[in-house]
Amino acid sequence: REDLKMKRPRVMAVLNPLKLVIDNYPEEQIEYLEAPNNMENPELGSRSVPFGKELYIEQEDFMEVPVKKYKRLYPGNEVRLMNEYFVKCVSYETDAEGNVTVVHCTYDPETKCGTGFTGRKVKGTIHWVSAPQAEVRLYENLIDEEKGVYNKEDGSLNLNPDSLQILKECYVEDSFNEAGPCDSFQFVRNGYFCIDSKDSTPENLVFNRI
Repeated sequence: REDLKMKRPRVMAVLNPLKLVIDNYPEEQIEYLEAPNNMENPELGSRSVPFGKELYIEQEDFMEVPVKKYKRLYPGNEVRLMNEYFVKCVSYETDAEGNVTVVHCTYDPETKCGTGFTGRKVKGTIHWVSAPQAEVRLYENLIDEEKGVYNKEDGSLNLNPDSLQILKECYVEDSFNEAGPCDSFQFVRNGYFCIDSKDSTPENLVFNRI
């Protein structure tokens, strides 16, 4: 893992998406920011990442009523979007069951990363993406080691029913145009993944957790 840490690009991917709308961001505007591929290894260069009014964040990065020491988004709180602006949560939407479906924020254009902004600090930074959608396959141990390798009653293997979880509606950066089968990356906060050599296409990306 330490070897991968220095050699693989670190990109943003959202596995359990929640829509974030920046209410005061221009409707049709798209910015492209240069983000380092690996902050600990400058030799890997940088990439261009699009930023716009509608983004996606991880569901766990927003709470209606925050627990103690929670530093991410909640009503009235401000965080930095990784490599980008400060955003402040002003409201949110829920569905008929009370599940949060959209978070509304405002952004401060003076806080863009790299402009030398020193007016105030925030305690939290969260990652985000704008597109495209992808499938992500999460692999765990095939054997449920907590139960032991073998079933004592009939001698069969104690297989882990959750050894494969397929997430169909994930979002990743729009920066995989030149990536090919088996190329590997670190997804910020989510571990290491590679492009599936059989099922992935440029139009329908599929990633496997390493």
